[in-house]
Amino acid sequence: MKKVILSLGILSTMLTFGQQSNEGIDLKIKSDHLEEVIIQGNRLQTPFNEATRDIQIITQKQIQNLPAKSLNEVLSYISGVDIRQRGPFGTQTDISIDGGTSEQTIVLINGVKMIDAQSAHNMMNIPVPLSAVDHIEVIRGAAARIYGINALTGAVNIVTKKGKNSSISADIQAGSSFKSKDEGDGSGIYGGISAELTGVYGTENQSQLFSVAQSDYNGQRYNSAAKNTRLFYTGHYAFNANNSIQAMAGYARNRFGANGFYAAPGDVNSEEHTDSSVFSLSSKHTFGNFTISPRISDRYGEDDYRYYRDDLSKGRSVHFTNALMLEVNSSLTTAIGTFGFGVESRLEKINSSNIGQHQRDNHGIYAELKTNIGQKLRGTVGVYGNYNTDFGYQLYPGLDVAYLLNDYWKISTSIGSGQRIPSFTDLYLNQRPGNIGNELLQPESAWNYEGNLQYSKGNLQFKTGYFYRNITDFIDWVRDNPSQPYSPSNLGNNKMQGFYGRLQQDFNLSENQALGYDVSYNYLNPSLETSGDKQSKYTLESLKHQFVAGIHYQINDFSFHLNDRWLKRELGDSYHVADVRLNYKLQKFLVYTEATNLFNADYKEAGAVPMPTRWLSLGVKYQWNQN
Repeated sequence: MKKVILSLGILSTMLTFGQQSNEGIDLKIKSDHLEEVIIQGNRLQTPFNEATRDIQIITQKQIQNLPAKSLNEVLSYISGVDIRQRGPFGTQTDISIDGGTSEQTIVLINGVKMIDAQSAHNMMNIPVPLSAVDHIEVIRGAAARIYGINALTGAVNIVTKKGKNSSISADIQAGSSFKSKDEGDGSGIYGGISAELTGVYGTENQSQLFSVAQSDYNGQRYNSAAKNTRLFYTGHYAFNANNSIQAMAGYARNRFGANGFYAAPGDVNSEEHTDSSVFSLSSKHTFGNFTISPRISDRYGEDDYRYYRDDLSKGRSVHFTNALMLEVNSSLTTAIGTFGFGVESRLEKINSSNIGQHQRDNHGIYAELKTNIGQKLRGTVGVYGNYNTDFGYQLYPGLDVAYLLNDYWKISTSIGSGQRIPSFTDLYLNQRPGNIGNELLQPESAWNYEGNLQYSKGNLQFKTGYFYRNITDFIDWVRDNPSQPYSPSNLGNNKMQGFYGRLQQDFNLSENQALGYDVSYNYLNPSLETSGDKQSKYTLESLKHQFVAGIHYQINDFSFHLNDRWLKRELGDSYHVADVRLNYKLQKFLVYTEATNLFNADYKEAGAVPMPTRWLSLGVKYQWNQN
């Protein structure tokens, strides 16, 4: 308890707002900096300061000061986001928002959906290294109007770097728990190394980004080693002021021990291999007040799970999935506001050893209007229509409204709806005696209502809000008794009430010193209305309390960042994880050291996988930017 009081008392952080500067100290995330961010996931390209619902932005400068080795770990510091890792260091992660399941949240890269029709376990198998990220957008609540299907509880859009100036970033890090390896898992101590290289070639009319990353960890316990490779490219070329073309391609390859992932304790010698790729080609054309942007994209995935890693003749599941996506987005600026409208199609298929061969198509159409009424009232209203070849037609409207009380206070409210299509695993899995799919499943649907109050003045930022969400035909894996396999079922209504608050402030102590803190708290109160009394596999694993807070300090070229997360799930004991990072800037080099899980917390996020105890790392980053 003393450790909890100590770490929370010094306000460790949700987001580290320290920034390195060649010209002096600059710890603050200034309001004019965030106002320059354009929310890319919104089809109407909304500036951050004009957002009419709760959207959080995490910038590259914030990311580079967090004690995090992967995107998964960065997102764990974000208010309302629940990261549940089966393997640490970016191996495999389920992501959910505000008490939803991982199937109810979508992840996007530059607006391209990473939905995996096999399972949401693979959605974070993405090729983007941390050094290639410009910023991350986190939107909460049902958002079919903005992102289409499966944005039932929220979405995370990862936006990569683009610029007119060239740059190079190289980062290498090594770390260890300094604990001897378990019997039968080789000799030596547990540890690992990672490296990233990202280069941007930028001119007045083009930007080309190339990135490669490799990590190799021998684990933190028996059969938990992981080796990950990421290759990523994105390019933008402007022919003139009105016509441009964009391309994106990436590949991620993961090999990891899966001890305790799905079927503990019998899976102690299991292993999993995953490969995923993404490709996108789009263009943008402007004709006066009208803009149109067509895009074609494809996401391919392979998942090879080996229950016995040394005997592939039994207990092996192999899956191949592909999703081809076609879309046209457009906008028209008029005297009454900006209209957005477009169409999209998603063609999914799977070939699997225990799911079979299946395919389905999903077609969507949307229309929305963003407008201002006077100087103080702004809003967005729209509707998304969906047709799925397996589930028919659905219609999902939404409304966001914000009112500026004065220069500092803003009040916002939103009403949104959404849908989650069952995965191929939900429908067709045949993994007896443990799990069996249900072909009679229907999609989940949700309505989300939210209101929030925001205050922003100088270096002080504050926001608080309340939301209520009702999911009908909620899907969970259940069984009547232990002798039966788990099978998914539309259980009934899953209702969620939540409250959140966020506070951040920075101070300049002198010309070369700065101090800052930030705090966030989320409270969730779920209820499930069902007529049966079944054993649930996932329902009661959502967060009840989430407290993330922090402090950061910088003097000259030295900075200190202390982070803490305190979490309590519906079932299970609470735990907190404290992390610290020290940076020292030496011309174009940044030397840093990290200690994660400072107090050796004993906790699990998913499956039967104990997360790492205290882990110490040392790294060096080289950064060159064209003047």
